[in-house]
Parts: sequence; structure tokens; C-alpha cells
Amino acid sequence: MVWYYMAKISITLSKIRLKQAEENLLDAKYLFERNSLKGANNRAYYSIFHTMKAILAIEPMDFKRHKDVIAYFNQNYINKEIFPRELGHKIKNAEIIRDNSDYNDFYIVSKNDTENIIKTATELYSYGSNYIKKWCEDNNINFEIEE
Repeated sequence: MVWYYMAKISITLSKIRLKQAEENLLDAKYLFERNSLKGANNRAYYSIFHTMKAILAIEPMDFKRHKDVIAYFNQNYINKEIFPRELGHKIKNAEIIRDNSDYNDFYIVSKNDTENIIKTATELYSYGSNYIKKWCEDNNINFEIEE
């Protein structure tokens, strides 16, 4: 019984993070449409980051530093091919572009790069939400995101 309540807490955290990822993705698309590419890169990257954190929450596992989240996610989900290996490369590329967009004053943003980061965020969000929903089904836990 204790396991069930711990799982419910983990799923609640996962839902919160997945909702944040969805909002970040919507913001990225909005900014992209308005040609605010650096902002779109940032929001798309954070969608990726919050999706990974949502997935980790069901273990439950958590890290504060971005590099630790990415390393753990790659080791336990990409390398084990729970998610496609190519996704790991796309996530790393998104991290590099987001860092340049946020911290390099002379970085020239490519519309193509921004579009690719948004596609990566969309892809990971889809994989992640489906993975979490399946985990809930397998463990007889309701997974409905409240509005």
C-alpha cells in the first residue's frame, strides 16, 4: 500500500512537470511564429528539460543540475533504447544551442536550428507523455492531467 501512495506522489509531480513542458512548448511555438528565435530556443529547451524531469519523477529520481538530468536520462532511457538513440543526439544539440542563445551575445540564431529544437521538444513530449501514461496503465494508476 505504501508503494501505491509513493507512486501517486511521483505521478502528481510528473503531471506538474509534463504540464510545464507543454506550456514551454506552446511558448516556443508562439515565439518562433514571431521570429523571436533566441526566446523560442530557450522555451523549447525547457520543454525538453521538463519532459525529461517528468519521466524521471515516476522512478522517483531527481537532479538539480541540467547536465545531471541529461546524463541520467541518456544512460537510463536513451542507451537502453527506451527512447530512440537519435533523440539523445537531438537533446544534446538543443542544449548547446540553448546555451549559445542564452549566454553568447554574438551567437547568430538559425531559424532552421530553432525549428529543429522545437521538433525535438515536440517529439520528446510525445514519447514522454505516452511513456508515462503507459507506466500508469501498467501500474493501475489514473493519469489525467487536470486543466
